[in-house]
Amino acid sequence: MENIRKYVAEFIGTAVLVTLGCGTAMLVGCSSALGGGYVLTAFAFGLVIVGMAYCIGNISGCHINPAVSLGVLISGGMNVKDFVCYVISQVLGAFAGAGLLALIFNLGAVVDMTGGYGSNGLAGVNGSSVAGLIVEIVLTFVFVLTIIGVTSKEAGHGSFAGIVIGFTLTLVHILGIGLTGTSVNPARSIGPAIVAAISGNADPIKCVWVFIVGPLVGAALAALVYKFLAAKKAE
Repeated sequence: MENIRKYVAEFIGTAVLVTLGCGTAMLVGCSSALGGGYVLTAFAFGLVIVGMAYCIGNISGCHINPAVSLGVLISGGMNVKDFVCYVISQVLGAFAGAGLLALIFNLGAVVDMTGGYGSNGLAGVNGSSVAGLIVEIVLTFVFVLTIIGVTSKEAGHGSFAGIVIGFTLTLVHILGIGLTGTSVNPARSIGPAIVAAISGNADPIKCVWVFIVGPLVGAALAALVYKFLAAKKAE
């Protein structure tokens, strides 16, 4: 039963992330030229992480991101069974969040400023999947390295960890939104891309692999690098 509670928490947390983060992007837009919507979207994603960290962090660890779960797995913080169940819960939660946004925006006849339910894309890097992969690997590396470091027993940040993680996500969004829309989270990309495809816009689903591979590679590198650094410190 305890494990089921963890999976439900991850489902809810990821659904909230997509609903509030992607929903903000849909409502205000993410144009770097205008700036306002860009910054609001970055803070929306970061603030959701802060809120969820203090809400479900004591239940599931508040990964709400397959890349984070992979980093925790490689670091030895969870087993393979939990990892698989976490990822399934996160993807389903992202799909539910995107579906809720589709329902609200369609029933209310609200204009989606992103054109794809807040899904990620490669327009900012002129369609280059290689550039997109590099962006997502680097941003996820920074994000997951911060999470592993700030939540480690040695760090001793305790109740401040959620704030640090939330502001780090805001930071990577400030750089990444104009390039790829900032994923650093495969579930967050998969949910909106599927809903967009169901709604007739297949463009996001065509490049969604970039936002699966990039974050997972970045997370794996972050976990391995932190293990190396921590081992050196122990010596």
